[in-house]
Parts: sequence; C-alpha cells; structure tokens
Amino acid sequence: MLFLILSAMLSLVEGTKAVQFARQIIQEYVKHEKNSSPNLGNSFHEKQGVFVTLHTFPDHELRGCIGIPLPVMSLQEAIIESAQSVTRDPRFLPLAETELDTIIVEITVLTKPELIKVKQPQDYPAHIDIGRDGLIVEQSFYKGLLLPQVPVEQEWNKEEYLSHTCMKAGLPPDAWFEKTTKISKFQGQIFTETKPHGPIKETHLDGSDN
Repeated sequence: MLFLILSAMLSLVEGTKAVQFARQIIQEYVKHEKNSSPNLGNSFHEKQGVFVTLHTFPDHELRGCIGIPLPVMSLQEAIIESAQSVTRDPRFLPLAETELDTIIVEITVLTKPELIKVKQPQDYPAHIDIGRDGLIVEQSFYKGLLLPQVPVEQEWNKEEYLSHTCMKAGLPPDAWFEKTTKISKFQGQIFTETKPHGPIKETHLDGSDN
C-alpha cells in the first residue's frame, strides 16, 4: 500500500512533540490543572486538521477519537481542542484520572479534504485507496468521517469502507449511491505511543514503522 507524502510532513521529532503535547493536555484537562502553552515550533503554527485517538493498553480497544477535520486553526490549537474533547467522547464515559497510565495516545495529522468528483456513484471505489485515504461523507446536515487507518484495521474493501462512512454520518449504508451525497478524501500522518508514556513511532499503513 502507498502512503501519500503530505505537503507539510512532520519529522519524527515533531511527531513525538505532537503526541507528548496531546498527552500533556489530556492529563492537565482530566486533572483540572492549568493548560500548558509551550512553543512547539513553526510547524505547529501552520493550519492543519488533526485527530487525537485513545486506545486501551494492552488490548488496543478504542477509548476515544475526536478531531478537527479542516485546517481552520493552527496545528497546536487543533491538538489542544482535540485532546481536551477526546477525554469526553460522547460514545464513552469521560476519561478518568485512573486511566491515564493505561491508555495509548495517537495523533493523525490531516491533509485538506478533496472532493471526489465522479460521473456516477459507482465510480467512487476507483478513486479511493485503502491504506491511504480517509473519507468524509456529507448529505444535507448529515456528516461522517473515518480516518485512513480504520478500513485497514477492519479489513474492509472499498465498498464496505464507503458504506461504513455513510453509517458514521447517520445515513443508510448505500447512501453513497445517491447523487445528493458528497464524498471527500484526505490523507493522514500517524504518530503513536508504543505503550503509555512510552516511545513514539510513526505508523505507516503498509505496516512499516519509524
């Protein structure tokens, strides 16, 4: 599988900073401490979308995933917003202080979403690469997003991926066949802790790691 080179890729050092900063914000928020505001460097002043994901350790079960899909604020601000919000992902109970040492923090930095233009809906799968593209489905006021790592983890094909993104938006699984449905794709650069408070690696969806 190909991993698209982002226009403004973070180095492993910067990715490490991003994950450590997200964990710091999470811990401060859960403990009701004052937020830190370090200068992370110029890369973090650029506007980029980002998602913060929490997994349990060692079972690697999803514990929360929330982010800012569009580049509407600086990366540092987006990390702060996402890290605070992921502690109260509405799908789960609020993150407790006792869980801070049993979660893995993951950051996905996003490219700007690109609308997929097709002559007919049946053409969508040909424009999607599993292991590279994240998807956003929109119809009226319904909207759903799945990160590029999700179909890899779930072993979905392209049609299943489209259907599950529709369901994430609160739509029927075949809503991607409707001409009123808009589908966009984006790419992501993933950095994750290998264990709670542990070393940080960059994860490529072809299975290779830095």
